[in-house]
Amino acid sequence: MLNDAHCHFFSTAFFTALARQRGATTSAQDLYQELQWDDPGTPETLADRWARELDANDVGRAALIASVPGDEASVATAIARHPSRLVGFFMLDPSAIDAVERTRRALSEQGLRALCLFPAMHGVPLHDARTLRVVEIAAAIPGAAVFVHCGVLSVGVRRKLGLPSRFDIRLGDPLGVSRLALTFPQTSFLVPHFGAGLLREALMAADTCANIHLDTSSSNSWIRYTSGLTLDEVFKTALAVVGPSRLLFGTDSSFFPRGWQKATYQQQKTILDGLGIKAEDKALILGGNFDRLFPRAT
Repeated sequence: MLNDAHCHFFSTAFFTALARQRGATTSAQDLYQELQWDDPGTPETLADRWARELDANDVGRAALIASVPGDEASVATAIARHPSRLVGFFMLDPSAIDAVERTRRALSEQGLRALCLFPAMHGVPLHDARTLRVVEIAAAIPGAAVFVHCGVLSVGVRRKLGLPSRFDIRLGDPLGVSRLALTFPQTSFLVPHFGAGLLREALMAADTCANIHLDTSSSNSWIRYTSGLTLDEVFKTALAVVGPSRLLFGTDSSFFPRGWQKATYQQQKTILDGLGIKAEDKALILGGNFDRLFPRAT
């Protein structure tokens, strides 16, 4: 079974938040037209479109990330509509005054499964007391995971719209995730994009902490920062260090009409086929590990 551990739920609320950053006279509709992207409609409409997209590409299940702080309700609506297909993640700014309550409500009442931290975006270090408070809430909820974006952070839609991205990438160090993972050893931590340029640090952290997992999502264009590095070598090295049971396939798919990024899947499957790993190990990466961390709703 093929599952995708990393997709973004670009809801109407997401675009409305971006429009506010553009100025009072900008609407979400203005952004759809400028980007030439489809209007997502209601959360129910977008959830149905995602379900059809998964069907069209033979994808069993997918994680959908609420991609702006405060948009938990949109993804909660989507997963309630398709609980056997969709798993809800949500972005949180730990500096928000209601961050603790939002975390508790999202994971215990709204049915979301993973707290997503973007320290470079929100300027809150991983060792900060505000981060620790929300991770502690997640750690107390059985089955909840913590996703931490590390390394280089580039948000394509912000770049397309000319919105500033004043991210402090010094704060996204996978070694900081290892400190959290050691503090909360029963909680699963997810580091996307193989650490997004900090592969060495991500592998060190994961080698030290058995509860740190890496996702394979996106084009992984960060490999250009290391001369001669290829994605084939990234997979080979990650498999040698953490093994197949802690790698989760993902695409970083987001908007429509582009939809699910089949080319990313084909590229990564070709790499796995070329490495000659066992069929059962390939199955873990492409879907089994996701099902283990996020069991299907009954």
